[in-house]
Amino acid sequence: MAKILVVDDSSTVRDEVAGFLRKNGLDVETAVDGKDGLAKLKMSPGIKLVISDVNMPNMDGLTMAEKIRGELGNQTVNVIMLTTESSPAMKERGKAAGVKGWIVKPFKGEAVLETFRKLAN
Repeated sequence: MAKILVVDDSSTVRDEVAGFLRKNGLDVETAVDGKDGLAKLKMSPGIKLVISDVNMPNMDGLTMAEKIRGELGNQTVNVIMLTTESSPAMKERGKAAGVKGWIVKPFKGEAVLETFRKLAN
């Protein structure tokens, strides 16, 4: 099955999301920020879905999404933001970067599990 990459600087959130997805039979990798996420995406072409926080050190999630589309030229990976940010300007920037969805924390896994399964295939 395709891999999912969970990118969040909070180890608690990262572990919660990755653990939930693994418990439900999905193949998950994790990254600590956008820079790490971009590097892991370059090394693992099988990743089909990126679930990322917005506000992180080194590289934020929106910049990472822009680089996925620009630098990597990857138009096929699905990117979902999982964040506390809800400003229309941030969402517009995400949409322009090809972000497929915007989920406001806290993470409610059961509500999005089927969507994540579809996006990871």
